[in-house]
Amino acid sequence: MIGNPAYPTYQVFLAVGVAALVTGLLMPLFIRLMRYEGVGQQIRADGPQRHLVKQGTPTMGGVVILLGVVVTCALIAQWTPGLVLAIGAMLVTGSLGLLDDIESVAHGRSLGLTPSQKMAGLILISVAFCLVSVNVCGIAPAVAFPGGLVLDLGVLSTTLEVGGATVTVPWIYLFFVFLLMAGLSNAVNLTDGLDGLAGGCTMVVMLVMAMVAYRYNELDLAIFAAAIAGSCVGFLWHNCYPASIFMGDTGSLALGAAFAALAVLTKTEVTSLIMGGLFIVEALSVMIQVISFKLTGKRVFLMAPIHHHFEKLGWKENKVVVRFWIVSAAFAALGFALYFQLG
Repeated sequence: MIGNPAYPTYQVFLAVGVAALVTGLLMPLFIRLMRYEGVGQQIRADGPQRHLVKQGTPTMGGVVILLGVVVTCALIAQWTPGLVLAIGAMLVTGSLGLLDDIESVAHGRSLGLTPSQKMAGLILISVAFCLVSVNVCGIAPAVAFPGGLVLDLGVLSTTLEVGGATVTVPWIYLFFVFLLMAGLSNAVNLTDGLDGLAGGCTMVVMLVMAMVAYRYNELDLAIFAAAIAGSCVGFLWHNCYPASIFMGDTGSLALGAAFAALAVLTKTEVTSLIMGGLFIVEALSVMIQVISFKLTGKRVFLMAPIHHHFEKLGWKENKVVVRFWIVSAAFAALGFALYFQLG
């Protein structure tokens, strides 16, 4: 272990630097490998025409992001059950995203796995994560709201005997965790549409989640969140406009799952939705667009997700990205302030 356990805040900041360094140094090698293998991003034909020049840009950069996180945690953190569970959820969801990226590249289209295939994978991941978090990590199946209100979602729990062990299945909380993990994974995935957008917003949110985990007295989870933020920094060096590589679903789905895992393990399921408010807005813009078109035949936005709407209004890509970073930081700060209201 590097760093000094006697100075926990130093370890958290160190995680940012180590992860950024590992990811930043490994990414050029990965970019060259992807170019050599001819692995490039497929751009949606109905998207902004200026994005067509990005066709063939190396993708799956999320592989290096996840590697940077794991290496950093191995060097600095202690492998507590919570950390193992969070990393496991991130890696398994990243593997689902990797399959999606491979499918997309292999068939030369912007869509990979079908929505039902992705959803089936997310259901299995979220159910396994919830059961382990409740039965192994001792996470209470309850949700806290700003103001001190706590809603018990374990009222309809079932106790089962599995291999001589007692397993509690909190059905309502199980469904809630599924919505949280599937929702955040897809929300970050939808945000990943402009150079530097998803990476920058995730970096901001994870820095705040690191502070939340530290205050929750979960140092290793704080290091985990800081490592994700640092990996996003290293990735952004190569992903800023014009991007040399994209994170792909490998990165976006995994980062969303890591966010959801941290929310559950630090009992910030509700305030995390505010901290990641930019991701929620992106997802809602797609839902609103689809519902409006199906019901009225009219579109609310020029194009969804909402970052493309502003592009259609004439905003330059960099302007959209930087302004969305600012909005994301504002949401994260608001969520962090409300978190303190929970006591």
